[in-house]
Amino acid sequence: MKKLFAATALTVAVGLAAPASAADLAARPYTKAPPPMVAAIYDWSGFYIGINGGWGSSRNCWDFVTPVTGTLVTDGCHDASGGTIGGQIGYRWQSANWVFGFEGQGNWADFSGNNISPTAPFQQNRTRIDAFGLITGQIGYAWNNVLFYVKGGGAVVGNKYDLIVAPGFIGAGTTFGSARDTRWGGTVGAGLEFGFAPNWSVGVEYDHIFLANRNVDFTFAGAFVQTERVRQDVDMGLIRLNYKFGGPMIARY
Repeated sequence: MKKLFAATALTVAVGLAAPASAADLAARPYTKAPPPMVAAIYDWSGFYIGINGGWGSSRNCWDFVTPVTGTLVTDGCHDASGGTIGGQIGYRWQSANWVFGFEGQGNWADFSGNNISPTAPFQQNRTRIDAFGLITGQIGYAWNNVLFYVKGGGAVVGNKYDLIVAPGFIGAGTTFGSARDTRWGGTVGAGLEFGFAPNWSVGVEYDHIFLANRNVDFTFAGAFVQTERVRQDVDMGLIRLNYKFGGPMIARY
């Protein structure tokens, strides 16, 4: 009887103690699910400023303008080639994948070339471009941080021309006439740009400048020498580095 009573008392005691022991156990740890992934979408919108450099070539064809009749006599063609460096500033805004913008660009240049006139063998014609500027609008399409664009607008070019005594003649290398002009025209181009950081991009660009024919009067020591009609256009390949004011936008989903 005593053994039965003791066993019953032990069972009751264990039953009462079990809930209390369970209550004293530490709560199971809870791990919060990680936030959903968000993708950074490169935003091309904003003002930007940058530098550029590269190589260019100008095609120049000269014609002697006869004083009385204005008849043109060919003096031949040559390419004026060399390096260029400059800067650009502009603004872009992005709508979905389409990017629109405008830009002003100014460059120093060292394009130079010459030829011997086929109709006046004593005359060497030299053209030098020392500066140019572009004012353009842009339209492009972006694949996140890669942008392809085309551009077009106005251009201005600073030229210097020289008439030089050709090799093989007395006084070879002597300049006997010079002229300068600032010529306006149009430009078209295309570029590919890569955003490698939220505010930085690097790209390549090709530009063509159209310049109309123009009569250029040459002088020596203030005296008139002759008139040449000069036809000119320019092709350039540039590498560009831009800094954009602003950062990427974040896609929320």
